[in-house]
Amino acid sequence: MSASQIREIVLAGENDTLNLGARFAQHISPPLIIWLVGDLGAGKTTFTRGLLNALGHHGAVKSPTYNIVETYPFSGFHLHHFDLYRFQSPEEWLDAGLDELITADSIVLIEWPQLGGDLAPSADIILNITANSSGRTVQMSAATANGTHILDKITE
Repeated sequence: MSASQIREIVLAGENDTLNLGARFAQHISPPLIIWLVGDLGAGKTTFTRGLLNALGHHGAVKSPTYNIVETYPFSGFHLHHFDLYRFQSPEEWLDAGLDELITADSIVLIEWPQLGGDLAPSADIILNITANSSGRTVQMSAATANGTHILDKITE
């Protein structure tokens, strides 16, 4: 990955994290896969809530830790929010049938993607979120041309 494809921003708190999600919502379309990497409480689900709210979802947004996936239907596409935190082995990806949800008309956000091993789909964008005493640092990496295009729009 070249340095031109990596961006880092500092977020002061929850509202900034929600706003980053909202900025992504303005520039994304299917097919798209975003990996959300970070420790418990780093802000992965907060980012997702900001994105979903900006897309027009008005219900609750919770981490799908126990359900593994939450699906949100929108006009023309579905957004799938995966949480692999409870996976004991990558084969659980296949057991859960998650590949069936990755289609040309889906946007997929994956928390804890590393637990899916080689079975988890490659990302277009990787958000590595780190909480610290002053807020959060988000390192945004593009892994595809589509990801680079989106990050260019978001960081203009």
